[in-house]
Amino acid sequence: MELLSHLALGFETALSPINLFYCFAGVLIGTLIGVLPGLGPAPTVAMLLPLSFGLPPVSGFIMLSGIFYGAQYGGSTTAILINTPGESSSVVTALDGYQMARKGRAGEALAMAAVGSFIAGTIATIIIALLAPPLARAALLFGPAEYFSLMVLGLIAAIALANGSVLKAVAMAVLGLLLGLVGTDVTSGVQRYTFGALKLYDGIAIVAIAMGLFSVAEVLRNLEDQSEQQTTVTQVTGLAAGLSRFWEALGSILRGTAIGSVLGILPGGGATLSSFASYAIEKKISRHPEKFGTGVLQGLAGPESANNAGAQTSFIPMLTLGLPSNPVMALMIGALMIHGIQPGPNVISEQPALFWGLIASMWIGNTMLVVLNLPLVGLWVRLLTFPYHLLFPAIVVITCIGVFSFNNSMFDVWMLLLFSMMGYILVKLRCEPAPMLLGFILGPMMEEHLRRALLLSRGSMTVFVERPISATMLLIALVLLAAPALSSVRKRRELIFAEGD
Repeated sequence: MELLSHLALGFETALSPINLFYCFAGVLIGTLIGVLPGLGPAPTVAMLLPLSFGLPPVSGFIMLSGIFYGAQYGGSTTAILINTPGESSSVVTALDGYQMARKGRAGEALAMAAVGSFIAGTIATIIIALLAPPLARAALLFGPAEYFSLMVLGLIAAIALANGSVLKAVAMAVLGLLLGLVGTDVTSGVQRYTFGALKLYDGIAIVAIAMGLFSVAEVLRNLEDQSEQQTTVTQVTGLAAGLSRFWEALGSILRGTAIGSVLGILPGGGATLSSFASYAIEKKISRHPEKFGTGVLQGLAGPESANNAGAQTSFIPMLTLGLPSNPVMALMIGALMIHGIQPGPNVISEQPALFWGLIASMWIGNTMLVVLNLPLVGLWVRLLTFPYHLLFPAIVVITCIGVFSFNNSMFDVWMLLLFSMMGYILVKLRCEPAPMLLGFILGPMMEEHLRRALLLSRGSMTVFVERPISATMLLIALVLLAAPALSSVRKRRELIFAEGD
């Protein structure tokens, strides 16, 4: 009964005209971003982060969330039509989806991707509604030691699952932790790493580092690699045929949803890993695994369902534990903190309209996405011919305006330029910037909980291993960090990321 009353509050919040508008705006922008190759949800959320600060927290959060899961839908369009995934989680979708399009079954593939995504998104929304409240209540029992160990686990999981060298990922996380320490120490009042710059006394603005690493740096990378993409499909037909074959792929959709829901909750999991895992399982249980990669319906439906489920259930650790499982969730935490909302288990009790309104908006947004992706598929096909060199100036201008408007400070714009160049250099060095952003977000919170735990234990470090939950999480973190050193794990890891490149 309590759940029903909470859902009633959620739909009352989500169905207000202003929140409906921002939900539609979010999923529309997300679909557009997913369709256009070279962009992605992390750069877009980073770019539009300042816009959300002028909105009510619920409206801003609904819009940013819609961009994230909307991009999962849109990414399948380019993957199917031109074999160029608009989003990394759609890499696996291209394997069989593009082959279906080449055989004249583009409409069937797009219809199956949309229906599978809708079912996965709906089930994932129900899972969030059922699991998040009890998980938040359990998290209320955590002390400073457990929270510190939990954040260490989340950071290590992100490092272990980062693309490329684990050593480079560790270095990026440590650099992020150091950048998070810049500013005035709230305990002693001492300035740290400010080099006498008054503008750094409050620390580095999250919008500068996030937009620099993910927005402008991504533009620079795409300008270097961009080639004109031409779709081989100019007219999409057969949408009804795809819907009629729904029952053939239902098992794959449900399996993909289950895989994505579990991996999305785990720190360091998410949409991309979910889609790879789903494809591997579908291929393994198939009676004709040799046909995968030639246009198999199950090879499209499973991964596409998995990446949407993984994208949405990744909200659970972020909302209930304050633990980001990917760069977009880290940006979401930054948005909450700027609105004065401390992410964690108290969000559900202190901000019920935000939490339950977000859940209700996810179901509404998934319904909107089906409408956007099926009847308007012709529009998305035409957008594939849009030249990127006309798009990037607008991205840079909007990014600079957003950073400046955050504090009305040119200093933040200069910091944006600094981190943009740093982000581009990191890409050239094959250093993934995601662990750096996660370290930057988690660093101050880790320091706070570390100090509290040591204060309560009178300076004894054994408090982190004496408490069972804390010790278990640290042990899991140690295993995750050591696992890539094993030859079998390392080879499997390299194979997965080689397929994703």
